[in-house]
Amino acid sequence: MTDMPTPHSLPGQTCMVFPADAIFVSIGVNLGDALRGPAEVCPGDIYELDRDFAAERLVLARAAGVQHVAPGSALGQPGDAVTLIGRYTLMGDDGNRVELLMLALAGTQAGLYAAPLSPMGAGIEYSLVKVEEAPEAAPLSELLCVSFARGTQITMADGSQRPIEALVAGERVLTRDHGPQPVRWVGHATLRAVGAFAPVVISAGAMGNAGDLIVSQHHRMFLYQRQRRGGLPTSELLVQARHLVNGETIFLREGAFIDYFSLVFDRHEIVYAEGIPAESLLVTEATLSRLPKELSAEVQARFPGLSQVQHFGTETGQLVLEPPADPALRRPMRG
Repeated sequence: MTDMPTPHSLPGQTCMVFPADAIFVSIGVNLGDALRGPAEVCPGDIYELDRDFAAERLVLARAAGVQHVAPGSALGQPGDAVTLIGRYTLMGDDGNRVELLMLALAGTQAGLYAAPLSPMGAGIEYSLVKVEEAPEAAPLSELLCVSFARGTQITMADGSQRPIEALVAGERVLTRDHGPQPVRWVGHATLRAVGAFAPVVISAGAMGNAGDLIVSQHHRMFLYQRQRRGGLPTSELLVQARHLVNGETIFLREGAFIDYFSLVFDRHEIVYAEGIPAESLLVTEATLSRLPKELSAEVQARFPGLSQVQHFGTETGQLVLEPPADPALRRPMRG
């Protein structure tokens, strides 16, 4: 098994960003204004992405606690400072949820840039539902961790259970949509379990899981609605674990260190962890940028284009899960 580097040792990380001016208020208090810093936006305003703007490639590195532009970036010059100033949650009129990181770039192309953490479509109306100030000195990579904790039982092709740390490339795991599939890569990182790296604990039985399921906050669980709710295009939902936290049966656990493991397949898959469905790591250019150089060539060969298509489930969050209370919505679909 090959270890993943910790975020503070990464040589560079790629993300696709839009100028903040490309995202504007089409309905609301700040009508016509572009997306701005946390103190200048108003929850409830409706935003749209301008069709005339294309995403640009920003490559980041971190040294001595400072995040900056790295060589190979289409934006800025190497060494230009990049500061994370906020995180916004938007809900599209198509039911899809989008989180945006607001970045401030210094240097010759100084300005504000928005980095969507999931696809954002032009011409779709997005309601701003949550505004968060950036954690002090937070590196972008701290917001992109998608992993299971050591000890998580993964369902194998023959139905047996295997601790995730015991898996090796080539072994076949049961997936929801494509049956038995070989694991192509297993990543491992030991991180401090604080802030964005603090895990979510889903207590045994809370979602039909056989044992406690411990995952990173941004790891998405697969849920199935027996009756599709209005405004959502599919009955299948992908929900980040942090949006399932209720403080009782599902909670954040901070303190000490945690061993995180990620699984990569030929496609973005839904696997079974502690008996319930959850996503594998979605491989994109950003994933490649977080791998050691000696692994990059192997991953590129195994995943042509480095752009796996996200599973078809609709990504959603608290806005859909909370009102009204709907226990059936939180019930995972088995098999």
